[in-house]
Amino acid sequence: MDLLTQLGLALGFATLSGVNLYLTVFVTGIAVRFNWVDLASAHEQFAVLGDPWILGVAGALFLIEFFADKIPWVDSTWDVLHTVVRPAGGIMLALTALGELEPSMSVVAALLSGGASLAMHSLKAGGRLLINLSPEPVSNAVASVTEDGLVLGGLGLMAFSPVIGFFVFLLVCIFAVFVMSKIWKKVTRGIGVLRARFGKKELARS
Repeated sequence: MDLLTQLGLALGFATLSGVNLYLTVFVTGIAVRFNWVDLASAHEQFAVLGDPWILGVAGALFLIEFFADKIPWVDSTWDVLHTVVRPAGGIMLALTALGELEPSMSVVAALLSGGASLAMHSLKAGGRLLINLSPEPVSNAVASVTEDGLVLGGLGLMAFSPVIGFFVFLLVCIFAVFVMSKIWKKVTRGIGVLRARFGKKELARS
């Protein structure tokens, strides 16, 4: 298996895990379980994702996230709880995709894949906070379904061509880093407006 293919799988898993770790693990496990994808000898470790216990836990957690992700402010609370979980899962999947590495390269790969997962998680969490600060409640469900669709599309791209996927996911990560700071600035501004609004209400009551 060539280097670009391995990098495409590793970066793909890291990127998608930052958006929805449980869906990524569950769908990959289903694909492995029913032989929808052929595992190369270098990636036989992924066979464990087809284990019924892993499928059951990943499926149950995805089901919880599916509903929690569509409720205003519950989704943001869920994101906070997964600030460590998603990058950690992304690192594990990425290292599995890369196979055996020298210790120094494993550390580098862990840092890069963790950074990619954290960037995507931060983009998602910031976007959700921005939506929750807006007056349009239906946006949560739309955003959630869109994110799940993007994860499924990303997994499909990885199965079709990991090499193309590598460049796509690389661009996505660069975009996430670029947009992330702007979103969080808007979030900070929105929280300030919300505090000022509540402050005025408290003064009016007193």
